[in-house]
Amino acid sequence: MIANNGLIVLCIEVVMGLQIIYFFNSVFGKSAQKRKKWMYFMVFGVLGYIYLSIPGSFVISSCLALVVIFCLGLAYNVEIKTKIIFTVLYVVLMSIVNMISVNCLYMLDIVERGSLDSLDEQNQFLLIKATLLSFTIMFAVIQIIRLIAKRRSFSLHYRYYILLILVPIISIYQLNVLTYYNEMNIHYFISAIGFLFINVMIIYIFDTIIDKFQFKHENARLEQQMDYQDANYEKTVHSFKSVKRIIHDTNQQLLYIEECIKRNEPAAALEHIRTTLNKVEGAYQRVNTGNLVIDALVTNTLNIGQANGIRIETKLNLYSPEISLDRYDLCVVLGNMLDNAIEASKQVKIAADRYVVITIFSNDTSLFIHIVNYMEQDTALLRSQKPNPENHGIGLMNISRICDKYGGHMTIETKQKTFNNMVMIPFWTNNP
Repeated sequence: MIANNGLIVLCIEVVMGLQIIYFFNSVFGKSAQKRKKWMYFMVFGVLGYIYLSIPGSFVISSCLALVVIFCLGLAYNVEIKTKIIFTVLYVVLMSIVNMISVNCLYMLDIVERGSLDSLDEQNQFLLIKATLLSFTIMFAVIQIIRLIAKRRSFSLHYRYYILLILVPIISIYQLNVLTYYNEMNIHYFISAIGFLFINVMIIYIFDTIIDKFQFKHENARLEQQMDYQDANYEKTVHSFKSVKRIIHDTNQQLLYIEECIKRNEPAAALEHIRTTLNKVEGAYQRVNTGNLVIDALVTNTLNIGQANGIRIETKLNLYSPEISLDRYDLCVVLGNMLDNAIEASKQVKIAADRYVVITIFSNDTSLFIHIVNYMEQDTALLRSQKPNPENHGIGLMNISRICDKYGGHMTIETKQKTFNNMVMIPFWTNNP
């Protein structure tokens, strides 16, 4: 602690604050800063001045140092457990660097071991020199951290945070044991450098673990989405088989009707025509734009809507049944949009408010899809309400990805409990 010199304390506090911000920007990213961060800076200013100017026991000073640094960590939009682990890590790194600085001064015979514990004017000056040397070394350490930190944001299980935080805690304990039970020599200096290296590598290990788990999580979600798209393809194949079956069956029915007409039995022929039409209506596509993907997915949505009491209005007008888009990509876009609309409509409690409007049209250059549905909430929850929503929330991301692939765009608007999802995909002469 530095007593009896408020100006020096204030200068050291400013340097310390800038260094802590520099550290958090390196591991969290500058973009993670909150807008109203000035409040945390004010609390840091008050507590930091108390920490630097008022002497206290080791335990109290250590706890106050954690609180002071954590105040600046609160100014970032990251998980609280991530703030805690990097606060502890900064304290440990700074403590190790401080021990290295004191060891350097000791090896140069500038100070004697234990002399900095007294508060006379000469030792206060030496303490300031050691503190400034610590800040200088720490800035170099943070620069190394900037090179290895990837600033990934992904939530890990608590056990991984506990395992990672054990390394800094054990490191600082071991270094303190070396300080009190061994003399400050070259071996102590090398040990301190080794502990510093290990704790810097914790950031690299932390980023690597996040990277692996994020990749695993995204892979699982993509597999779920692939299963969903396979189901959409099954619907398309089923629709195609239904059309073939209807064509085959209709041929047989026409033979019977022809025989009724030959025998001059028009009543029987009319009755059989009505029966045949009813069966065709039930089995044949309720949508017939000529495009198999659109017909299959919209027809399936109409069937689901009818089963769940959802009114569905369709406005379909294709310039040509042949759409210059990959069928798989069209399944991804239209299938997810329809699924999201049905999913949201199922959550509406008032049956009269359950409706979906499907508008699909095209010209010679682009395909336009506009789906409107009523919502239970005033604002849209852009995360699936299905069981295991983490496996389904990738739908909108995939729609956006397909739009980007073709140079199109997706727009989402919400107003008065109405959700509007609009997609425009231009046709390419050569598909991507």
